Amino acid sequence: MKIISWNVNGIRAVIKKDLFLSFVDKYDPDILCLQETKAERGQVTIDLPQYTEYWNSAVKKGYSGTAIFTKTKPLNVINGLPESIIKKYGLTADDYGDPNTEGRVIAAEFEKFFVVTVYTPNAKDDLSRIPLRHKQWDPAFLAYCKQLEKKKPVIFCGDLNVAHTEDDLARPKENVGLKGFTSEEREGFQNFIDEGFVDTLRIFKKGNGNYTWWSHFANARARNVGWRIDYILVSPTLKEKVKKASILAEVMGSDHCPVEIIADL
Repeated sequence: MKIISWNVNGIRAVIKKDLFLSFVDKYDPDILCLQETKAERGQVTIDLPQYTEYWNSAVKKGYSGTAIFTKTKPLNVINGLPESIIKKYGLTADDYGDPNTEGRVIAAEFEKFFVVTVYTPNAKDDLSRIPLRHKQWDPAFLAYCKQLEKKKPVIFCGDLNVAHTEDDLARPKENVGLKGFTSEEREGFQNFIDEGFVDTLRIFKKGNGNYTWWSHFANARARNVGWRIDYILVSPTLKEKVKKASILAEVMGSDHCPVEIIADL
């Protein structure tokens, strides 16, 4: 089974560039998880009859949003985090809005596993959303994945808006303490690892140079001056089933590129 995750940074823009359908045709994922769709289903024309589509769009038009396209119809699909977890972690609106109305999470339940896609809130340049990330969002999302894991193994993927280690960005020293590379954000990611979740790319590839996002400035993508902030993680019981994990850096259309795993599921 092939699972691909991609922050498209506006699905309408990628479709308009004639890059979306050709991407799906070439890579042919069994499950495709999208983040930052910035659209509702009715705002786009997508001719992919082999897939069932599930969308979780933000209340705010043209903002955030996630989607899952799957060849196998899931047993169940859940949009957003459970109310019990939202309440437990006090995950409510801040000065930027309510993350619970921004279409940031979809979970699809299949026979033997869950697939969860997530678009993690950005900490902002002035780090004003760090409290939300550190104290509310990251622990709430982890709690949700652990809750699902009690039922069956979890594969979660998406734009986590953090470079975990110094190997996950081209210029770590210059970016220590800045958005995406603060101790709080990195700790939030490490908590997933400490709870047993496996960063699939690191099963197969060590070291730096493996990036998924590049700034539009200074020809960063061509020079591969980037960050790895898009991930696919799996429950420990699935680690041995993952046969390949890749970054599809050649795929254009967004400032992010897709990431994929191939697994015996």
